[in-house]
Amino acid sequence: MIELLKVPSLLTVQDSGRKGYRKLGVPVSGYMDDCSARIANYLVGNPGDASLLEFLLRGPTLRFNASAVFAVAGDVEVRLNGVPIEPWTSHWVKRGDVLKVGTLRSGLYGYIAFAGGIKCEKLLGSCSTYAKAGLGRPLKAGDKLTLGYAILTGKEGRRLPEGLRPNYSAEEITVGVVLGPDLEHFTEEGVRTFLSEAYTVTPESDRMGYRLDGKEIEHSEKGAGIVTGPLVPGTVQVPANRKPIVMMRDAQTTGGYARIGVVESAHLHRLAQLRPGFRVRFRETSVEEARNELLKKEKTLEAIRLFLAGRMRAYRIKTEKAETIAFAGE
Repeated sequence: MIELLKVPSLLTVQDSGRKGYRKLGVPVSGYMDDCSARIANYLVGNPGDASLLEFLLRGPTLRFNASAVFAVAGDVEVRLNGVPIEPWTSHWVKRGDVLKVGTLRSGLYGYIAFAGGIKCEKLLGSCSTYAKAGLGRPLKAGDKLTLGYAILTGKEGRRLPEGLRPNYSAEEITVGVVLGPDLEHFTEEGVRTFLSEAYTVTPESDRMGYRLDGKEIEHSEKGAGIVTGPLVPGTVQVPANRKPIVMMRDAQTTGGYARIGVVESAHLHRLAQLRPGFRVRFRETSVEEARNELLKKEKTLEAIRLFLAGRMRAYRIKTEKAETIAFAGE
């Protein structure tokens, strides 16, 4: 069991989200950054979809009431009993140990995973918090969480090399977007604007959607409104103010604003980590290209899982232009 001593920001329990309930109006929810969250789980020997803690910008202080193995994913200072320890590494703790997670130096969301996951009552098949519908609630100081059973031997000391750690320090990123399905609601100039301008994440953004500011996107004579249509995480709506909104993990399942495109799934975690004031550009891609990018991402995450489990080796490859890490093994 763990006890939360300090909760300075939004702290929730999340897993991979709710599957099969969008037809009933229930959002997917789940990890905002599935890449970092899954790696955190792999570090402690969990499956990628195990429940863990997700924090916004600044992490919590907590006390362990039993031996455990944990890992923190994020560019952040971590202290165990006041002593600095490394993130992206699994650590063994004993009863009474206190963990303090600081403020992220880059990115917006960080994760704390525990061997065995967090035990909780699954609502519609998931432990993910979606407070607006009463599916769980944000955590507060004094809350106690029970960890799932896990054999701890061999789980500590797993470390993700720096070259494999997600880097969210860039103040401007480019993400792929598949155009449509409501392109008839935009002029050619409007589409060109969308694909050529940089848009800034505003402070009004949250887990439901990222509101962007920048050059206005021109609608056609059809206007901004449509007959209510389906939305998925990544859908880009453009309401009457002509400023795009990107739907995120807690997005509603339908909407009435014209949809100019959908951010490819493989890039959505990078967008999720953009802080307010940072910028995003949209690059047109095809469904096939988006699918290939997703397969590439999944292949990389599987290789990382096997590497952390000791079933693959990683090799650093240097060239004149770049340095990469390759895997060999299974």
